[in-house]
Amino acid sequence: MSMISSTTNPTIKAIRALRQRTAREERGVFFVEGIRLVGEAADLNIPLEMVVTAPDLLNSEFARQVVTRLIKRGVMHLEVTASVFESISGKDNPQGIGVVARQQWIPFESIRAARGLGWVALVEAQDPGNIGTILRTADAVGMDGVILLGPCADPYDPGAVRASMGALFSLQLVRGSFEQFQQWQKRIGFPVIGTSDSAELDYQQKRYPSPLVVLMGSERQGLTPAQQAICETMVSIPMRGRSDSLNLAVATGVMLYEVLNQQRRNHP
Repeated sequence: MSMISSTTNPTIKAIRALRQRTAREERGVFFVEGIRLVGEAADLNIPLEMVVTAPDLLNSEFARQVVTRLIKRGVMHLEVTASVFESISGKDNPQGIGVVARQQWIPFESIRAARGLGWVALVEAQDPGNIGTILRTADAVGMDGVILLGPCADPYDPGAVRASMGALFSLQLVRGSFEQFQQWQKRIGFPVIGTSDSAELDYQQKRYPSPLVVLMGSERQGLTPAQQAICETMVSIPMRGRSDSLNLAVATGVMLYEVLNQQRRNHP
């Protein structure tokens, strides 16, 4: 295939459309760019539809080796000019490599056991950057995956993908309603730990079991009384300054590292 030099090429327009959630969900794919993220996708054998490169921008020998591996794997290769790549890129200084990857969701019914510490469940999380950061932190501490409940932001949004720094590829992702989550929790039996600024128990005073589910409420209103009711324990994160709340990704990180540190102390 000859190099594409037109930004109005149908394939290029289809890739550019993946900036929109509706297009991503209709096609079940998303666009990932950058040497590190594409390398992670290749290493983890993520299902890929296409690898896109701009030779004039691609200066990394490692990246060129990744492209060769993907072509040998049977992934379609599309070469474009620098200006065309810049038209589909979300970066100021693109590195000239990207892939169209398949989204990977698993149903609640497939969650039968935990390989790591358990799961993070997010209720109506609205910020893609927060979701991506939580994915990165969940992967760092050894969680199994992230469950998105209700109308959450898209973890395949470009901002979420960048913030996840490749963790999106190594964690399991589930989405559904709170009712589905509640039915799954009753069936599987994982204890649920929730957070609230009104909880009397300090988060460090709780002894966390493993596996577990850390349930985090929305950025705007936290967990409702009905959502708190399914939690085995509610804990609070202390705050001594003027701020009355923490960013969702920060609060989730505080919780997950306390879970990890307790596991390290109990199982050195």
